[in-house]
Amino acid sequence: MGAGHMQIGEIAQRTGLSLRTIRYYGEIGLVEPSARSRGGFRLYTEADLDRLLLIKRMKPLDFSLEDTRDLLQILDRLAEPGVDEDRRAELAHRLDEFERAAEQRCRDLRDQLAMAEEFAQRLTDQRKTHLEATGDQVRKQQQR
Repeated sequence: MGAGHMQIGEIAQRTGLSLRTIRYYGEIGLVEPSARSRGGFRLYTEADLDRLLLIKRMKPLDFSLEDTRDLLQILDRLAEPGVDEDRRAELAHRLDEFERAAEQRCRDLRDQLAMAEEFAQRLTDQRKTHLEATGDQVRKQQQR
């Protein structure tokens, strides 16, 4: 194994993704291993790891695989040397759109979380109210 290369098991451990998921992302062209060992094992670099982590971070924000592919292509093109200014400006605009979408999805998730926390607190309050009332009734019956 070359310097800086990791096998799929290490990548899975570092990303928290399953082997199956990592292989699937390779099959659909999102993250292909940078190299193969003599035995045919997939070998990944830190850049591959970063790419997988980006994909993983997009999932909870409900970006589709097509969205993910689009963002990865934008980032790849922006990293290429010699991209003319017009093309770079177009890519930067598309990247800005992803950023705005991610920020909006984060706001939506925070709103959902606040609602869920409020619901959980109401259940806690209801539980206390009903259990205290039940406890009071039991104590009164025991005193008789």
